[in-house]
Amino acid sequence: MSKKVLIVGGVAGGASAAARLRRLDEDAHIIMFERDPYISFANCGLPYYIGGSIQDRSKLLVQTPEAMHNRFNIDVRTQSEVVSIDPVNKKVHVSSKENGFYEESYDAIILSPGARPIRPSLPGIESTKIHTLRNIPDTDRIKAKVTEEGTRSAIVIGGGFIGVEMAENLREAGLEVTLIEAGSHILAPFDSEMSSVLAKELEEHGVNLIFSDMVQGFSEIGEQIAVRLASGTVLQSEMVLLAIGVSPDTSFLKDSGLELGPRGHILVNERMETNLENVFAVGDAVEVVDFVNGSKTAIPLAGPANKQGRIAADNVCGLSTTYKGSQGTSIIKVFGLTGAATGNNEKTLQRLGIPYHVVNIHPNSHASYYPGATPLSMKLIFDKQGLVLGAQAVGYDGVDKRIDDIATVIRFRGTVTDLTELELSYAPPYSSAKDPVNMAGYTAENILAGLTEVFVPAELAKRDLNNTILVDVRSELEHANGHIEGSINIPVDDLRERLAELDPSKEIWVYCQVGLRGYTASRILMQKGLHVKNLTGGYKTYLMSVPTPKIESPAPNLSVADPKKEIAATAELTPDSVLDACGLCCPGPLIQVRQSMDPLQDGQILKVTASDPGFYEDIKAWVRMSGNGLMKLTKLPNGMIEAYLCKGVSEENPSVPSQQTQGHNGSTMVVFSGDLDKAIASFIIANGAASSGKKVTMFFTFWGLNIIRKPEKMRVNKNFMGKMFGMMMPRGSRRLKLSNMHMMGMGSQMIRSLMKSKNVLSLEELIQSAIDQGVEIVACQMSMDLMGITHEELIDGVGLGGVGYYLGQADQSGHNLFI
Repeated sequence: MSKKVLIVGGVAGGASAAARLRRLDEDAHIIMFERDPYISFANCGLPYYIGGSIQDRSKLLVQTPEAMHNRFNIDVRTQSEVVSIDPVNKKVHVSSKENGFYEESYDAIILSPGARPIRPSLPGIESTKIHTLRNIPDTDRIKAKVTEEGTRSAIVIGGGFIGVEMAENLREAGLEVTLIEAGSHILAPFDSEMSSVLAKELEEHGVNLIFSDMVQGFSEIGEQIAVRLASGTVLQSEMVLLAIGVSPDTSFLKDSGLELGPRGHILVNERMETNLENVFAVGDAVEVVDFVNGSKTAIPLAGPANKQGRIAADNVCGLSTTYKGSQGTSIIKVFGLTGAATGNNEKTLQRLGIPYHVVNIHPNSHASYYPGATPLSMKLIFDKQGLVLGAQAVGYDGVDKRIDDIATVIRFRGTVTDLTELELSYAPPYSSAKDPVNMAGYTAENILAGLTEVFVPAELAKRDLNNTILVDVRSELEHANGHIEGSINIPVDDLRERLAELDPSKEIWVYCQVGLRGYTASRILMQKGLHVKNLTGGYKTYLMSVPTPKIESPAPNLSVADPKKEIAATAELTPDSVLDACGLCCPGPLIQVRQSMDPLQDGQILKVTASDPGFYEDIKAWVRMSGNGLMKLTKLPNGMIEAYLCKGVSEENPSVPSQQTQGHNGSTMVVFSGDLDKAIASFIIANGAASSGKKVTMFFTFWGLNIIRKPEKMRVNKNFMGKMFGMMMPRGSRRLKLSNMHMMGMGSQMIRSLMKSKNVLSLEELIQSAIDQGVEIVACQMSMDLMGITHEELIDGVGLGGVGYYLGQADQSGHNLFI
């Protein structure tokens, strides 16, 4: 006699259980009840259909009742709700749209009722302008509202995964969006310093964020709905998306004798069995074991639900498979960034009183010398035995595979040493010889081996100022650009010679940019007998820990104007030429663009890819000044910027070639200073202006003449004063001093080294680039005469002129600069 198995609820858990049951038992009589019309759909894809990333609604339907029946011979009954179960008589009571109310017997039953969005008991909560997202009908209602004429803004309440995904997709759909989060940061699985990076990405894409403020009620005002906050702020919008969490949809089981947890979750054992005979439960409605700490928890994720459905089916059919718990591995896309987490975070471990260590690292997604490398921020949490407890990562590329690697190690109860020993695939486009996962393991091993002791940014507030010294071991230039308050600066390369400046009776807290130089400094000082701590993740982690999201409220009426869309062409663009400007910093990309555009004919298209974040705004200004067209401008998910430029075609009317504006289109500057930093600024501006098609004249006078002197000594006749000036003044651009922080030449060396590491052209390269672009370099004859400099001592291509020449050029310029 065949076994009769009922499945209550479809989607992830129920549908996977049904398919597994049929594969194990061809003769079983399987009935699936689903109260909605859809038994299996991509619920994780719903926000992306609303936002337009998924265009075809039918692709959300993973399995239809007809296909499920044809493939697996399952009796699928949609729009049929199980309203109660009778475990004594092994029956369920069903309310069907088609067949009314009836009973159905069973030999075994698998419950997969899922979880429903929480709707708090607040004034005005029943308004039809307040939406929740759970299923296809919800999706259709939200999609219709978003595309409705007059819908210009939305308020999202809740900063969890659904709230953040909906905020992104509503913004992608063209609405003004405000996200309200009652807590101090979004995305609870992430610790605050990691989630702050994702919050910043939301803000940079126009999502308004409000933290630490709770909703008190709603009220309809005409076609809008008002949201009143505890702070007194009142926001108005055309729609509200409520995403403050979910609760198990188990109210129909309250009189069944089924054991439920304190929050209504179904209690199950490792075989997904309930306390009732032959009654199993899976998915978002069940309470599970936290795989890392062993406590009871609920983790509403699709991956665990699918696994639980399979395990329940196995046990119905006599296979004794078990579910060992969930570690909550999750991932989210936030515009261009990706965030992922696995295991426990600091907040969870602190709540449970579990001691732990933490390290932060900031590696590149792949080998830095291969184009397209982008930074990752990773956090690893482990105990004193080295057991990995959790990990988090944020970045543009490679986040998923790093967290998946660590999630696998956690699943096998692995340690930080296991992370160091993982042999992971490597080629320059994909990783580094020491993968970021290996690096996290090495960093953690150093702590456990006693090679270094670390501190985290939160400990800075508790630092004993009388018994500790905070030392920034970065360069003086880096320190000047920003540092932790109260720190002194001793670059790591100077540390051995400057030990006398440190009081050995005090604890030394060191930090660098990302932690590596700090570790080197800590090793030097520890071996000199000092007690040292290193800031894990360095100054970058400190900046991530400083609250950066704006918490001020936006204007009360959010729908004052339609948001401006990204510039995009309506038709497919085929470039005539392609430029890869990745790895170059300003003004390098613009110079390359100018050089690539020059050979093109009017109407031809250049595709440019750049990694410099400033290029996104720079190229907009460039096309306005150069008279060319910007056909499409996109920030790619990997952090790159892609632009399609059309030569001689205006942005306002792409089909009509345009002539560059005539008249005062030149640019002139007087370069009076001979300081290195001011010389660099002068030629960066000159190159940028020239690349935009402007006629640029640089007029060098007095000390500025030193910039354009030849570096070698020339045999020329000079009087006594000329020889004296020649001896005192720097000969050529390589001998210039900084206007500040010169430090006997160290400052100049540091700024040149920094420019090289950031792929910024050197001053000498900038000068040559300016000449190649047709920048007119003119030396003031009067100043040359006074200072005893001859034309032979100047670099090739320099013209001579006086004040009259400069004034004539300035008269034809749109702007004039004095440097």
